[in-house]
Amino acid sequence: MNFLAHIFLSDDDDLVRIGNFMADTIKGKSYLDFHPKIQRGVLLHREIDTFTDSHLIFRQSKHRLHADFGHYSGVLIDLYYDHFLAKNFDKWSDQPLKVFVQKFYLSLNTNFELLTPKIQNMMPYMISHNWLESYQTLAGIEKIMIQMDYRTQNQSKMRFGINNLKADYQLFEEEFYEFFELIQNHIDHFKSHLA
Repeated sequence: MNFLAHIFLSDDDDLVRIGNFMADTIKGKSYLDFHPKIQRGVLLHREIDTFTDSHLIFRQSKHRLHADFGHYSGVLIDLYYDHFLAKNFDKWSDQPLKVFVQKFYLSLNTNFELLTPKIQNMMPYMISHNWLESYQTLAGIEKIMIQMDYRTQNQSKMRFGINNLKADYQLFEEEFYEFFELIQNHIDHFKSHLA
């Protein structure tokens, strides 16, 4: 799961969403230094990653890319799945994607001092290029893949991931739908037991 799915699967609380969003920049037990709601978001993020990485459907999607992209195949599936979530956002939310995304960007600006330095540096670029909404189109997701490939000095070949997505589009979308129902149920259960 990439940024959009992590944010969406959080509680309906700005700080929990922010914690989930920036969890990859918070290592080990250092999350305990943050606000309790941010801590909750970090724990949710870690549970989402654990469930996702070990789930048969996600691994099945990832395996289809492995020959072309190696260990970057999981990163691409995260992006593919965010694309399907963004494209079909109204299936899971009463709130339009544009409204959901703009509220999240506003919460990042409002709580800027609580963000990790890496997120503070990334946030203006993310908002100005509107990453979260751009996931809903193939052109938008391709642009993200090109940027990510560039950050690996074109070693990952992720810029070509759009071709694999187009080639097996319906299959990836079906896998996403099946997986997303399962992860929502799992995370709802996890949240009910999280202090």
